[in-house]
Amino acid sequence: MKTSFRLLLAVLVLATAGATARAAVADNAVRTSIAGIDVIAYPTGVKNVVTFRGSLPAGDSLAPEHNIAVPTLVGAMLDQGTLKQDKFALAQKLESVGATLSFSVDGTMLTISGKCLAQDMPLVISLLAEQLREPAFPASELEKVKKQLAGDFQRALESTDYRANLAFSQAVYPIGHPNRDAPTEEFLAAVQSATVDDLRAFHRTYYGPAAFTLIAVGDVDPTALQAEVTKAFSGWTGGKPTPAPARARPTDAAKDQVVFIADKTNVSMIWGQATGLKYNDPDTLALRVGTNIFGSGFTGRLMANVRDREGLTYGIYSAVLNDTHTDGDWRIVANFSPELLEQGIASTQRQLTEWSTKGVSPEEFAREQSNYIGTYKVTLATTTGMANALLASVQRGYGVSWPDELPKRVAAMTVNEVNSAIKKHVRPESLVLIKSGTVPERAK
Repeated sequence: MKTSFRLLLAVLVLATAGATARAAVADNAVRTSIAGIDVIAYPTGVKNVVTFRGSLPAGDSLAPEHNIAVPTLVGAMLDQGTLKQDKFALAQKLESVGATLSFSVDGTMLTISGKCLAQDMPLVISLLAEQLREPAFPASELEKVKKQLAGDFQRALESTDYRANLAFSQAVYPIGHPNRDAPTEEFLAAVQSATVDDLRAFHRTYYGPAAFTLIAVGDVDPTALQAEVTKAFSGWTGGKPTPAPARARPTDAAKDQVVFIADKTNVSMIWGQATGLKYNDPDTLALRVGTNIFGSGFTGRLMANVRDREGLTYGIYSAVLNDTHTDGDWRIVANFSPELLEQGIASTQRQLTEWSTKGVSPEEFAREQSNYIGTYKVTLATTTGMANALLASVQRGYGVSWPDELPKRVAAMTVNEVNSAIKKHVRPESLVLIKSGTVPERAK
């Protein structure tokens, strides 16, 4: 949807906000339970703009046994019409004030994103409540959504990155784990067979205030927000607690896999493992800091050596991912031209061996310690960054105090803690290597 001129003007304030001194986040956040919903208001100095984030546990891992696509389809249908108005009326009301409201589904959660002017907050809250509480699931729109999803997935199958991520998730996570993606063909078949009754049954079971978090950041009056949420959501019941799935057990997947796609000019590589760690486990933050030293941005070892010194790739990095709701994974991600693939893997392996056996130096750690804290604080200077941080904090079990606590934790960390976490949790001999694209040995 097009954004109105007045909202564009207000959003420009975010670009110049900067990371200024402020009171502790926990002191400024107003957290209340309203109609069973965990509501967090965080007023900032940004004028006129309010950013929303929210979530409730209604992700793909909660799908009924007979159809794995139902949660995704429910999320995709929330803005396709309610019992009170069709999708065109919903879109027109948002567009007329330059507001946005969208929904996405992952393995565990339905996530809500929105933005509006402060004066239009009541409208957006009322529309959000209507879409969550009273989706109509019109059969004609469901057929359109099915066709759109089928087209999206068919195009994705030609993407080397998509195919690499799909293969990696299936290699390192066991069947039933929320981070394991279903085979695309299986998912598409489920999309086609899903019915309106399937969607309604899932919505009745999983949508409700039981584990719903709603966050508003920016030019927000906490009392006004609470009043609007009370008015819009009063009487809503149901929902389920956030699930606590078992941690990933080892799989018997091959350690070296090729996903061959003809006529591609690059090969996507993912090399990694399941960590068995959730974000709030003791070693995770130290592992993240060490992983940043290894492969985050142009200062990381991977870019400095594999890209800059040896010229083997335009992009390579390492990261710890997917650990907010469940245990996650550690991975190296890169793209190589087919003719440089083996050289690139060999170079990457040299860096991995050096890092995993010797760890990081005190100088590298001191530099990353400062960068990590500074970068995090900068993200909190925008309404979007703060809303994302607060939602992640709540989902990870820390509450609203984590944005204050994280910099302190990193400042108190030692290089020995980082190196211990690396050696304990990164096992080079257990890594799974995925190569997706026109891989030379398969092209012959």
